[in-house]
Amino acid sequence: MQGPSRPLGRDARAPLALRCAAAITVLGIAAVFGFITVYALPVLLSGQGLAVLSWRWLPAAGQFGILPMVCGSVLLACSALLLGWPLALCLCGWLHGLGPARPARALRQLVHGMAAVPTVVYGFVSVFLLVPLVRRAGQGSGLCWLSAALVLALLVLPTMVVIMDAALREQGRSLRLTGAALGLSPAQVFAHVMLPGARRWLVTAGVFGFGRAVGDTLIPLMLAGNAPGVPASPFDALRTLTAHMALVMSTDAGSTAYHSLFAAGILLLAVSAGVSLAVRRLRGTGQDSLSGAEWRP
Repeated sequence: MQGPSRPLGRDARAPLALRCAAAITVLGIAAVFGFITVYALPVLLSGQGLAVLSWRWLPAAGQFGILPMVCGSVLLACSALLLGWPLALCLCGWLHGLGPARPARALRQLVHGMAAVPTVVYGFVSVFLLVPLVRRAGQGSGLCWLSAALVLALLVLPTMVVIMDAALREQGRSLRLTGAALGLSPAQVFAHVMLPGARRWLVTAGVFGFGRAVGDTLIPLMLAGNAPGVPASPFDALRTLTAHMALVMSTDAGSTAYHSLFAAGILLLAVSAGVSLAVRRLRGTGQDSLSGAEWRP
C-alpha cells in the first residue's frame, strides 16, 4: 500500500521548469521562422526568391541582391574582431599580473563601465571626433569601412574582456602560486599556463564578439557610409545587412523590395541554424576544429 503522496521537491520541479523553458524557446524560434516566411511569400510565389542571391541592389530595375550587404557584414565584423580580440587579450594580460595592481583594478572598472555606454553614444561621438581624422587620412567623407570597424571593435571589446577575464581569473587562483613556486614569472605563467588552459574561453570570447559585431545596426548605419557595394579599400563605404534592413524598412513598406528582406532573413536564419548545429556536432564528437585539440563540453 502506497503512502500519502508528497509535494514535488525542488529537485523534481527543476527538470519540469527546464522542459517548459525549452518548449517556450522552440515555439518562439518556430514563430520567428513562420513570421518571416509569411512576409516572404509574395517574393517566393512571384519567382523572385533567387533574386536576393545576386550582387546588385537596384529595386527600380527589379534587382534585389543582398550579397554586397552580406559581404559588408562579414568584412566589418571580421575586421572589428581582428582589431578588438588582440586588444582584449592584452588588457586581460594587464589585469592578470602583467601590470601594476592598482591601475589594473581601475582598468577593470573602466571596461565594465564601457559595457553600460549606449551604442548611440559611441556613434555620435565618433561622427565628430573620429570621422574627421579618417577623412584627413584618406579620401572621401570619412564615413567608411575603417571608421565603422574602429568603433565596432571598441564596442565589442568589453564583451570579450569580461569573458576572458572571468576564465583567466579562475585559472589564476589555482595556478599563480604554483607558478611562483616553480620560479616562473607572472608573464610566463600567463603566457604558458593560463592562456593554454583558457583556450576554449578565448575562442568563446571571439565568437561572442563576432556575433555582437555582425548583429549591430546603429554603428554601421551611422559610420559605414551605407553604399550597397563591395569595398575595395578601408576608406570605401559599405552597407551591412542589418543597416540595409533598417534603411529599407524605414523608407518602404509593402513593395517587392520590402518583402525581399524577409526572403533574405530566411536564408540568414538557415545559415545561423546550420552553424549552431555544426558547432554542437563538433562539441559532441570532442573535436575542436579551431585548434586541433580536444574540446570537452
